[in-house]
Amino acid sequence: MESTLDPRFGKFIAKHHVLTLATLSDDGEPYVANCFYAYDSKRNYFVFTSDDTTRHGGDMARNNHVAMSIVLETRIVGRVQGLQIRGIAQRGDDEARKRYIKRFPYAAVAPLTLWMVRPTYLKLTDNTLGFGKKLIWQSAE
Repeated sequence: MESTLDPRFGKFIAKHHVLTLATLSDDGEPYVANCFYAYDSKRNYFVFTSDDTTRHGGDMARNNHVAMSIVLETRIVGRVQGLQIRGIAQRGDDEARKRYIKRFPYAAVAPLTLWMVRPTYLKLTDNTLGFGKKLIWQSAE
């Protein structure tokens, strides 16, 4: 059973549209890629597209444990916000496709290889709540 997700996580996630995805190759080489994402709040999934021919797509096909981050770029210390995520990647389903196309309608005409990441750990740093304030959520699995 998962603990309830604080609504501040969803509010932050909804304000952004690009995440940084970190994967590992078979020999342990890390790789990062930036991906447009949609968020399925009902199922708590991040949805993005990545073809199997990409480095990160191939990495996820072989090792589905990933890390991601979403960050607000600012030089103002009191506005610093960022989300760090660990999760499990899997192929996107029909619901994920609907969610992604709703967020990015132009993607409807493109061939999409969708992925969903189910978070197992979320850490939101939010200095608007106080310097260094962190909210942590972890899956009960």
